Amino acid sequence: MHDRARVPLTRPQAGFATEAPLSVVTPSVFCMRDLGLDSGRAIGGVGAGALPSVAEIQSWTQRLNGSARMLDDPARIDMLRALEELKCAAEGTQAEVTADFDASQRAEAARRGQPAERQGRGIDVPVALARRVSPHRGQRLAGLARSLRDQLPDTLALLRTGRISEWQARLIQRETSCLTADHRRVVDRTVAGHLETVDAVGDRELVGTLHDLVYRLDPASVAERRRKAEADRHTTLRPAPDTMTRFGALLSVKNGVAVHKALLDEAARRKAQGDQRSRGAIMADTLVQRVLAPHVATAAGPAELPLMINIVVPDSVLLGDGHQDGSGWVDEYGEVPGGLLREWIASHADPDDRLRIQDSVRRLYASPTTGELVQMDSKSRFFDGELAEFIKLRDGRCRTQGCDAPIRHVDHAKAHADGGATSAANGQGTCECCNYAKEAVGWSARPRPAPNHVMVTHTPTGHRYYSFAPAKGTRLVMDLYPISIRVA
Repeated sequence: MHDRARVPLTRPQAGFATEAPLSVVTPSVFCMRDLGLDSGRAIGGVGAGALPSVAEIQSWTQRLNGSARMLDDPARIDMLRALEELKCAAEGTQAEVTADFDASQRAEAARRGQPAERQGRGIDVPVALARRVSPHRGQRLAGLARSLRDQLPDTLALLRTGRISEWQARLIQRETSCLTADHRRVVDRTVAGHLETVDAVGDRELVGTLHDLVYRLDPASVAERRRKAEADRHTTLRPAPDTMTRFGALLSVKNGVAVHKALLDEAARRKAQGDQRSRGAIMADTLVQRVLAPHVATAAGPAELPLMINIVVPDSVLLGDGHQDGSGWVDEYGEVPGGLLREWIASHADPDDRLRIQDSVRRLYASPTTGELVQMDSKSRFFDGELAEFIKLRDGRCRTQGCDAPIRHVDHAKAHADGGATSAANGQGTCECCNYAKEAVGWSARPRPAPNHVMVTHTPTGHRYYSFAPAKGTRLVMDLYPISIRVA
């Protein structure tokens, strides 16, 4: 008989009954059979039968194109619930298929003699392409699939029967990631044992319950996880509609609450003085003012730390062509309307840049329809200088279908070692993850002649994906000017 350490759950949880004690099995004696589970058992009657064929699933998609107008309101609600369960069950099957694909690809890489640390290279990108998401999200989905298969089988069973969503499964995976495999299985079994409440529990409540379970099982791992999280603090910048951005910061609780409280207090003070701006606008403006204070020139003297942002604009923006306003490219953001850029240039352009623009014109394009370049190639093995600058400008973001990450690498589609030219046609901008993935065995990419630059990527499974450079139409005939814009 195996020894068990029993840790009663005393804190009441609204979503989970906690009267019964939680059994924690010490790692040295834990095994699947101790839980009353074996490899053939699954919750909710999930069987081991064969999946429907791809053609059958596609036929279901076509049938769902029918009209729901003949349903009454109760039937519509029933239909919504049934479709939600179907969607969740489909996500569960996607996880199962992804885990099988991952295992198969790693086994094939091992068979070819790949070292263990390289056997997973390139696996996540086909998953992302198939699911129409970014490679970063594909990486997370593949990781979720492996966790569900190897350490959270009861959670996987809940997902495959449509009882929980993929997001809830992700929460369970995330909040138990600091545990050992043995303790993870205990949490998996405990959560799965409350099917009725899991079905209706909110995300915050589920996370709170998981926090409680994880802390009782292994408080030291929770403390270590917190230390790692604090070391990962960072800021992010993402585009938002209407030429806005979303600036965020991942901070410790203490610092995050303190920053927000300071902004709230300033907004309250300004509103009490009659400021007509909304509280949110005051808080946002205060954040900008306090962060940029060292970079702003005042009557007392120049800026302590001059700050610039870089843009690239066509002549149509500078000249204000009434027929075609054009747009420009802002570094670390993307495309911005020409009218707004003219305002920036008029009020903030660096004087040295204005003089240089008058004396220097750099023509990059020759054809108004194809955008083909004049002498945009190099005998070098590497993309650098104006050629690399052009490719980054042309592609804007990583060229992998569905990936919106910033360009970190400019590299050959057809490898230089295989005779690929260092040219605009054979070059593509990619993020670091996608570039490394495409170096794995079985990947290939080739440019294809088209009005806009087209790249065709072939994956190890024989699938083909097309990537198109952002369409710019006749705006490709333009003179490009790098400009530095003073922030204030």
